[in-house]
Amino acid sequence: MTTLLYRGHDYVQHKEAVAKQPVRLTYRRNVYTSRVASTSQKHPILTYRGAHYQK
Repeated sequence: MTTLLYRGHDYVQHKEAVAKQPVRLTYRRNVYTSRVASTSQKHPILTYRGAHYQK
């Protein structure tokens, strides 16, 4: 078991650490740009006390 320190107090962790495989992240340019383009079109024109603005 592993002894840990939290706010100045030692304690023993009751669970064993689980070894997991690392996750490899990928950047997909086409997906990112299509999502950015689709969200930019969904902003309506809002009106507050006669003043028009877009969020």
